[in-house]
Parts: sequence; C-alpha cells; structure tokens
Amino acid sequence: MKELKVGLLGFGTIGTGVVKLLQQNAEVIRNRLGAPVRLLKIADLDIETDRGVKLEEGLLTADAEQVLSNPEIDVVIELIGGYEPARSFVLKAIANGKHVVTANKALLAVHGEEIFAAAADKGVEVMFEASVGGGIPIITSLKENLGANRFQSIFGILNGTCNYILTRMTNEGEEFAAVLKDAQQAGYAEADPTFDIEGIDTAHKLALLVSLCFGTRVDFKQIYAEGISSITSLDIQFARQFGYKIKLLAIGKMHDNGSIEARVHPTMIPEHYPLADVDGVFNAVRVTGDFVGPVMQYGLGAGMNATASAVVGDVMSLARSGRGNGEPRSYGYGCRPDALQELPLRSMDDICSQYYLRFTTVDQPGVLAAISGKLGEYRISIASMIQPERRDDGAVPIVIMTHEAAEKDMRAALAEIDQLQIVQSPSHLIRIEGSLD
Repeated sequence: MKELKVGLLGFGTIGTGVVKLLQQNAEVIRNRLGAPVRLLKIADLDIETDRGVKLEEGLLTADAEQVLSNPEIDVVIELIGGYEPARSFVLKAIANGKHVVTANKALLAVHGEEIFAAAADKGVEVMFEASVGGGIPIITSLKENLGANRFQSIFGILNGTCNYILTRMTNEGEEFAAVLKDAQQAGYAEADPTFDIEGIDTAHKLALLVSLCFGTRVDFKQIYAEGISSITSLDIQFARQFGYKIKLLAIGKMHDNGSIEARVHPTMIPEHYPLADVDGVFNAVRVTGDFVGPVMQYGLGAGMNATASAVVGDVMSLARSGRGNGEPRSYGYGCRPDALQELPLRSMDDICSQYYLRFTTVDQPGVLAAISGKLGEYRISIASMIQPERRDDGAVPIVIMTHEAAEKDMRAALAEIDQLQIVQSPSHLIRIEGSLD
C-alpha cells in the first residue's frame, strides 16, 4: 500500500484533534494500514493562533487553493463547518479528483445530493462518519457491516448538549434555563444554542441516517423538529412516576406501505430501556434490521478526540479501498444512485403515538369530565391519570397518559380544550415511544 497524502481545511478544535491524532498515533496507523498517512498542508484563515501542536515549516497556509489544487494530495478533510465556503471547497476537491472526508452534517443534510452526485461522476468518495454521533461508527455500520439488512427503524440520542441538559434536569431537579446556563459555562453548549436545543442539529443528522437506512433522499426541511426548551422539572417528575425518562429522540421508521417517518422531539421512553440510560454528553443509536434484529451503539457524540477518531478512521478506510476501477467502496446514500427510491414522508398529522398531557386548571368540580369529554370526541382514550394537590396559586395540574392516537386528532382536541374557561394556561404535550421496534 502506498503512502496516503492528506490536506486539511479548517484548523479549529476538531482540526487540531486530527493533527494530534495523526502525530501521536502515526505508528499505530502505519502498522494497521501497512503505509503511512502524511499530512501535506493545512489551510485556515487564522495561521497565528497556537493550537498546542508542533507543525513542520510551511505546513500551515491561509490559502485553501494550496490544499484543493495540490496534485499530490489524495484526500481533502473538510472541517470548516456550515454551508459556504464548505460546499464550494468540497465540490472543487471532488472536481480535482480528490476523495473528501467531512464532519459537516449540516452541509450533507442540505447539499448532500449534489455532493454525492458529483463524487459518483468523478469516481471518488465522500466519507462522513464524524458527521453523526462523534466517535460512534454508525455510518460505516449502516453502509457496510449491517448493509445486507432491510432496516425497519432507527432511534437516536444525537445531541450531547440536549442530553446533558435533560440528564441534569432529571438527576438534580433543576429547570431548563439554569442548566442551559451551566452547560454554556462548561463548554457543552454554544453561546447561541439554538441549533442544539431546538432540535435542528439532530434533524440534520437524522436526515442522513434515514437516507442511509431506507435508501431514499430525505429533505431536511421536511423533518419535524421540536426542541427541549419547553420541558420542565415537573414533566420529568411525572414521567418518572409513570416509569419513563424524557430524551430528545431522533426517530425514523419504515411502514409496510412504503411510507417513512422522520421526526425529532422530546420523547418519553420506558426507563428500563438501554437508551434511557444514555446520560450526559453521550450519544446512542439503536437500529433494527430484518436479519440482525436490534443493534445499539453508544459513545461520545462530540468533542475534539472522539470526532478526530472518526475523521481519521475514514481516511484509513480510503487508504484501504484502492479498488482502482472507478467504483467507490460505498455510495453516499448507502446504495447505487439509480436504486434510490422516492419514498413518501409522513406528515406529523398522520403520526400515531401515545401521549403525555399536562393541563393547568381551576379547582372546581367537573374539570376532569370536561377534559376527558373533549378527548373522547376525538377518539382519544385515557390510559392513566395523576391529579396532584392544588398549587399555592389555586391552580390544579392534571396529567393524563393516553392510548395511541393520531397526532391530527390530538392537536384538534387540545386546541378546543385550551379554549375552555377552566384551563388556565396552554396544555403541554410530550409523545411516548413505548416500543422501539
């Protein structure tokens, strides 16, 4: 095997981790590949800041062209993030006949079809293990190790920031705003955490996973995404009483009629499920295949070292490929472009689920009858209920767990219930996944 020559775009946190890994584990990499991986050039706008790694003279440049157009470089690692100039750089690297390794889930969720098509036309590969789940090798598993299966479902805890916040709220009884502030101070959340806490980051990742699982193209903008900012410590306490934990869950399902689900939202899952025990900044993905059955992978979902591990793993996979016939080791969406199917994505109105409902009402007779009557009008049956003591302000919380119902019916029922004079504030809804198969 010949030496593999690599160029790096982006020398931030993850880029620094990649350089450290290539330097510190150079012997391990060489022994496992039978050839070295050599970093030829690093491009970043900031070439002055000390990243704590020693670089050879002339390795660092502010000119991306020295990476993209260098005829010696075999693989371009893109760690810039965002849509532009990352998209333009990736497409130029592909046009120049270079393989690409990226951790940029947002880029692939929005522009993946264009990028993968360009790579297929040029006979090069785009590897993106680090884009989902940090150090968890879920992309490779879906494409290769589990690739003979028809997948039925995929569930994921894919955002460490949200999982850290929900874990703290569960274990310590803290409210969302206080834990978010702590997460920002600890470096687990960005100064502007919107992409994380509103489910957008998770939806980017789910778009890629659903495409890989079900052999289709999923428009990220069509994925329902709901964040965790409305979750309260009261909801977490009630969930525990019913035997559940609340997680921000990415959900993908294939139905017998060929339609698929792809949605992201806070979800109650039974506390005895392994996914419920995934705490802190860790991520996990559970996939079910028709032959392999359920498989769950768990690990650090972000951070310099875990993500660098995935990036360099992709580089090593490219070094091993070397098929020399213009055919990629694996396709961008996991199957041949001409085999991709146009599968209908179910709207949230057509989703069926169990529900946790919390109402804040006045303390007077007939309240429960009025609420249950409205639910009954929309064919929503009650599975169980908790009515705690009246609060100091005179309001009475009522918590109901329903049997399975259609989302459209639930939304219509709650809209009418919220108009009742006995209801003091908007009702609160959390979906329940009682079975992950």
